[in-house]
Amino acid sequence: MSPQTKNTNPNSSVVWFRQDLRLEDNPALLAAVKRGGPVVPVFIWAPEEEAPWSPGSASRWWLHQSLTSLNAELKKLGSRLVIRRGPSLRTLQAFVREAGAHAVFWNRRYEPAVVRRDATLLEQLRGDGLTVESFNVSLLFEPGDVRTKAGMPFQVFTPFWRACLSLPEPSAPLSAPRRLPAPAKWPRSLPLSDLGLGPKGAWTSGLERTWSPGGHGAAVQMTQFLGERLSGYAQKRDRPDLAGTSRLSPHLHFGEISPQQVWHAARERMRVSRKAGAARGAEAYLRQLGWREFAYHLLIHFPHSTDHPLRSEFVAFPWRKDKRVLGNWQRGQTGYPIVDAAMRELWTTGWMHNRMRMIVASFLVKDLLLPWRAGAKWFWDTLVDADLANNTLGWQWVAGCGADAAPYFRIFNPVSQGEKCDPEGDYVRQWVPELARVPDGWIQRPWEAPRGVLRDAGVDMGRTYPRPIVDHGVARQRALRALATMKQRFKR
Repeated sequence: MSPQTKNTNPNSSVVWFRQDLRLEDNPALLAAVKRGGPVVPVFIWAPEEEAPWSPGSASRWWLHQSLTSLNAELKKLGSRLVIRRGPSLRTLQAFVREAGAHAVFWNRRYEPAVVRRDATLLEQLRGDGLTVESFNVSLLFEPGDVRTKAGMPFQVFTPFWRACLSLPEPSAPLSAPRRLPAPAKWPRSLPLSDLGLGPKGAWTSGLERTWSPGGHGAAVQMTQFLGERLSGYAQKRDRPDLAGTSRLSPHLHFGEISPQQVWHAARERMRVSRKAGAARGAEAYLRQLGWREFAYHLLIHFPHSTDHPLRSEFVAFPWRKDKRVLGNWQRGQTGYPIVDAAMRELWTTGWMHNRMRMIVASFLVKDLLLPWRAGAKWFWDTLVDADLANNTLGWQWVAGCGADAAPYFRIFNPVSQGEKCDPEGDYVRQWVPELARVPDGWIQRPWEAPRGVLRDAGVDMGRTYPRPIVDHGVARQRALRALATMKQRFKR
């Protein structure tokens, strides 16, 4: 293709924004600027191409806010974001012609459906005579650089992370451009509202109160974490009742901040801080970034794991089907306060503390014996940080069927986990207000409290708060029998 329009400029470039919704540390954007001609930013909405893992409701809400923020930042540089609706290849080809561009730049994504699509796009666009280049900036390390000595992908985290740390340090973040040359005539743009990203009704009010999507919100969140919580991160990261985590996960997922920015900011904070726990906190936090890398490593090398267990014997696992019980779990009505608090936090804010994710996942797949994919789908629709790599790793880890997974027979006790992670019951009281007056010693197991204690607390078990939908001890034995059944089936 050789565009012939009045505005054709041999140095004109299209920058295809995807999950890199920022100006800083954006190599695709800077590559376009370096060419010297007009830079035309575009976002293409084509969720069908990501099926069966098209963005869920909470992700769509966040995306709408983030695109609004990005457009405002682009306008400060004399530019704007053009919005289009897919399919991506045909839409991008038409857009390039309208823009009179000769080059297209984007930053890579690694979800299986997107990888396949982008490979086709790359071939087709280059066949059209365009300069096309993509960049890795969503991961700290190039995926192909991290291999075992035998050249195979890792399936255990510790040696994987050791191999990562033996590589050169992640590159320093790139500065944002000071201005973006605009085309003589802007291609038409759809109104953002035409994409229909915002859920109808009042469901998003809790999301709006909780989050500030966009690059500015990401920068504020990182600054607060590094300045106020990093030194205590190693000790507090498993406590949902305390503000101990970074809450950067949705900003990282949508690329409002890069892992390189976070890495170098944390390392610098560790270097200059005089707080006793800064070094321990930074190391513990950077290790969590390592788990994010590991999740993508597994997704890239085992793309089938989004829908199928990585450990093939789990194909024979005797999962139950029970929509009523699944609904109890989704609504936070299981009768186990720590589980219900976490599920209600998720529904209200679109986020859940990582330790709580493990507890509620264990409860679903082991106490309730419901399939991990049912939980993964619910998280996918309700989490603002719904990330295919991390969602897949987390659920398969808890279910015992993934790489470096917790053994299936490791079954979290929701009562003891609640007492350990929420010792004063503050987290439960925040999200399960009907138990707010229950004393600390009973709040994680109110069904065992004396009648007088419950009466004084205004709790009527089975009416104002549900009784446990399963007995954990009985459920644990059932789960172990299911594991034994799986092993027998797999041997046949």
